[in-house]
Amino acid sequence: MQFNLADVFELAVDTYPDREYLVAGEERRTYREMDQRANQLAHHLARQGIGVGDHVGIYAYNCVEWVETLWAVFKLRAIWVNINYRYVEQELAYVFKNADLKAVVVARQFIPRVEHVIDSLPLLQHTVMIEDGSNVDVGEIDTIDYEAALAAESEARDFPPRSGDDLYMLYTGGTTGMPKGVVWRHRDVFFALGGGVDQTTGELAKTPMDVVARGAGGAVTMFPLAPLMHGASQWAVMGRAFEGHRVVLAEKFDAQETWRLIEREKVNGLFITGDAMARPLIEVYREIGATLDVSSFFLLASSAVVFSQSVKDQFFEYFPSLVLFDSIGSSETGGTGIVMAAKGQEMKGGPTVTPGNGAIVLDSETLLPLSPGSPVVGVVARSGYIPLGYYKDEEKTAETFIQGTNGTRYAISGDSALFEADGSITMLGRGSQCINSGGEKIFPEEVDSAVKSHPAIYDVTVTGVPDERWGSAVCALIQVRDGHSTPTLESIQDHCRQVIAGYKIPRRLVVVDEVVRSPSGKPDYRWASEMACIEC
Repeated sequence: MQFNLADVFELAVDTYPDREYLVAGEERRTYREMDQRANQLAHHLARQGIGVGDHVGIYAYNCVEWVETLWAVFKLRAIWVNINYRYVEQELAYVFKNADLKAVVVARQFIPRVEHVIDSLPLLQHTVMIEDGSNVDVGEIDTIDYEAALAAESEARDFPPRSGDDLYMLYTGGTTGMPKGVVWRHRDVFFALGGGVDQTTGELAKTPMDVVARGAGGAVTMFPLAPLMHGASQWAVMGRAFEGHRVVLAEKFDAQETWRLIEREKVNGLFITGDAMARPLIEVYREIGATLDVSSFFLLASSAVVFSQSVKDQFFEYFPSLVLFDSIGSSETGGTGIVMAAKGQEMKGGPTVTPGNGAIVLDSETLLPLSPGSPVVGVVARSGYIPLGYYKDEEKTAETFIQGTNGTRYAISGDSALFEADGSITMLGRGSQCINSGGEKIFPEEVDSAVKSHPAIYDVTVTGVPDERWGSAVCALIQVRDGHSTPTLESIQDHCRQVIAGYKIPRRLVVVDEVVRSPSGKPDYRWASEMACIEC
């Protein structure tokens, strides 16, 4: 058996067939049930001409059908494409056209959006519709009901052999620019994100069973809170399946409902994306925690965006024995580092992490690896198990996936960092968002963390605005915490001076009703820049 994602999943199914795998709303699936239903959908898609290398879009909120579809597509050696349900018409049209979709599995409520951009789908042959209770008019799009499609097909697992060279693609919008499809081979992404590297020992799995066997001692229940169209939740759903664990999903993130589900389903661990989820979670817990039994909860893991120390400390206040991991990575690199957080740690921007397999800091000019303790701010990169490139974008591929001057091929994340003397990596922030003020480089993430620790501020995004004297100035767009009066710029500056250098503190302030973020919690820098320029 190769390191093919469908093969590894089927091995887990055969090893733990009667374990409950997925809970989503009122729906539940054992490993056997998930496999059988995915087989049925795969047979249906194959009957419509979907085969090796064809692209199938998934356009829905978190639901069991999302997960069934991803396994069904992999079983056919096809490639599924994650569709962001927050995309406006222009972005949606771009992704549909760029992704060359041959089929799409779509929730009924999103059918009108598909109809509006149908001209962007010249290759589309088939549409499967998930009933979601919305009763939306489907218009003139020819669809087949999801359950009807499955009911007509066999549950048998009778597919041709697959390969570790089969492809997985993750469309990522990042924080700027149009969405891009990051193309991985199954084998590479399995070792980068799917559990192929043991997190405790650093050893690489020699066979798929090495990973599946980790679940022999029993299952834990994990709850990824981000949408499934976000890579972090995809790999929580897939990576945990390879080890025979149990996964809980919610259609959308709701802090109060999250705690209720932790209690009801005896959840052991949460996967979140930074402060955008952590802050409302802990504030709701402060209100209702005394009414809950969440004694099963012992693990909190965050990735993709800043998880500030002030919010971490609030979790430790209520859960002193909590195991809390902060990790870094990207769609282009996979996981590049992880750290077990503790109360009261100092943060220089992002976390200081232990590098993952193949992770390094490169000099951004020479593209040579920096030595530990170098004072140079470099860029995080990863070698070894990395993507092939971006789908249909040779120019961007050449910029991100480079041949180093030492002959090693690297994937560059775009994150600036310091390579500390002890071999750890301190994240500073996205180089593309770095603010150059009077020749000083200021990373928004570090200012974010400082501003967020102000007691009157609920959320913030920091960006640069034009400044006649300094070229750019730091602007903080703040959302005020309920029950607090709006803080002055001076009070925020005084607070920030206690934790960051004076040249980094905000010079402009914009108060907004709500800080706009992506569904995964990432800052929307386009919105921030536009709003800051209007107000400043």
